[in-house]
Amino acid sequence: MNTQFQLNNKNILVTGASSGIGKQVAISCSEMGARLFITGRDKNRLNETFQSLKGKGHFQAICDLVNENERSAFIESLPAMDGLVHCVGIVMPMPVKFVEDKHIQHVMETNFNSAVLLVSKLLRTKKLNKNSSLVFISSIAAHFPYIGGALYNSSKAAIEAYSRNIAQEMAGTGLRSNCIVPAMVDTPMYAETLKGIKLTHEEYSAKYPLGIGKPEDIANAAIFLLSEASRWITGTNLSIDGGYALTVI
Repeated sequence: MNTQFQLNNKNILVTGASSGIGKQVAISCSEMGARLFITGRDKNRLNETFQSLKGKGHFQAICDLVNENERSAFIESLPAMDGLVHCVGIVMPMPVKFVEDKHIQHVMETNFNSAVLLVSKLLRTKKLNKNSSLVFISSIAAHFPYIGGALYNSSKAAIEAYSRNIAQEMAGTGLRSNCIVPAMVDTPMYAETLKGIKLTHEEYSAKYPLGIGKPEDIANAAIFLLSEASRWITGTNLSIDGGYALTVI
């Protein structure tokens, strides 16, 4: 059996693990043998994820990664990680003419700043093992914007640029950094986005030759990027869109 895709004996940190893509990433990684360290802001939903993990030795902690004190205390409690999948994110649909400073701050703090400050602290406290793999969840919206998505789209474009910088600066340590760039995936955020763009499920799914994605599709990609099978991949964006890009070119 080829074990390159397994995550046995790896410590994997998954943020935003209380729902959606983050929840499935955590569960799927545990099924591949990883020891999970999960965090989120909703105690009950995070515990649901925790109870769904396979294997033993997992760890959960309620943490608002935007809060400096909570973020620092959480990181200090961790052993050294072999991988990170950062799934924290909010949408906040809004026409550009109504955008104010408070809206920019809220979206960027959650979608971008939390990732930058988390990784910075992990590196300074030596909480990332040699040859670790970082995976950031971006969005196809960074490349194919939609009406009302200016703040969300911009925050995801920033994450992609940041990931490439990590890949460049940290290559000498063996650390890798990549982004997964999903199109629409059937999660609670999907329902919120449909409200913002005022389309029905049927109208929107018609844009996808292979249909709307499932959280498992993204989790499988994350497992690949965390595993030894992707040891020569860094600074890339892996698009997973069910053929969406083919319909808009």
